Amino acid sequence: ERLTRRYSTSFGLSTRLLSPAIRPHIYAIYGMVRLADEIVDTHANLDHAQQELHALELQTLKALGTGYSTNPLLHAFALSARHYGIEQELIKPFFASMRMDLHTTTHTAASYKTYIYGSAEVVGLMCLKVFTGGDTQTYNRQRAGAQALGRAYQKVNFLRDYAADTKQLGRHYFPGDTG
Repeated sequence: ERLTRRYSTSFGLSTRLLSPAIRPHIYAIYGMVRLADEIVDTHANLDHAQQELHALELQTLKALGTGYSTNPLLHAFALSARHYGIEQELIKPFFASMRMDLHTTTHTAASYKTYIYGSAEVVGLMCLKVFTGGDTQTYNRQRAGAQALGRAYQKVNFLRDYAADTKQLGRHYFPGDTG
């Protein structure tokens, strides 16, 4: 909870509207996502960032399989993911998008769509798994809405962080934008 409130504005505020029973699971999802985002945004050494991100992905998948991690954020994520059926099909695209942040500085329409899916839509789908409590029919009915909300959050983040992304990180997320 503290991590979410410290690092997120829009997502952090939104979690306050959720039932107290599911908030810890949403915080766990955010914690895992934040770890990866910190790696790609703060490591100046590209090789080290790639190694760290790869290690985090392996640790996350291992924790998902075993239900345990010595990293408390990954442990919480694994418990929530196992409980609500958040599987690798949602986790792997997320890490693929994080890897894009290490290499892609300007997006095409296609790479933008791929990036948004992995960096935001799957996070919306992970949250939807929690919101629907394992009800597959409800999940499938609400899937498109969750993906749209994830996209919206990501675009708000792009706009909010535009100056830092372009000037400090050299990233241009919107297709055709060159700064």
